[in-house]
Amino acid sequence: MKSHLKPLFTYIILFNFIISCGSKEQKTENTTPTGRQLDFTNEVTFLNTEGDEISTIRAAVADEGPERNQGLMDVNDLPNDAGMIFIFPDEAERSFYMANTPLPLDIMFVNQDSVIIRIHHNTTPFNSEQLPSDGPAKFVVETNAGYAVSNDIQEGMKIRF
Repeated sequence: MKSHLKPLFTYIILFNFIISCGSKEQKTENTTPTGRQLDFTNEVTFLNTEGDEISTIRAAVADEGPERNQGLMDVNDLPNDAGMIFIFPDEAERSFYMANTPLPLDIMFVNQDSVIIRIHHNTTPFNSEQLPSDGPAKFVVETNAGYAVSNDIQEGMKIRF
């Protein structure tokens, strides 16, 4: 290659490299999934066995069939102080699973007396394994994984909403 073409060739390669880096970055930004956004319209307070408040989360409410079926599916971001409460019309054995749910969660089954009867800690995202209530439940509270442990929430405690 002639010596006077080397600088031109170097500039062309550098220009192509810069353009290709920029287009990859732009493509990544445009394809990042945003997921569903929730409205946190209620609060759920966790109470110890003496009835003292331990912690409170902002809660999205799922009290209709379609809302309960969708739950936190396709939600990619859940604030640390937020979650979802599922309200069922009756108390019955319940079972949840994590299909299409990208976040690890703590799932707390609660009976009609507002007592937490079962906690599934740090559930696995996108898993279709059934997570049973192990007793009749009327409510279910979902929070980010680790919330129950970090706030010392245990089975036998209560919720208020």
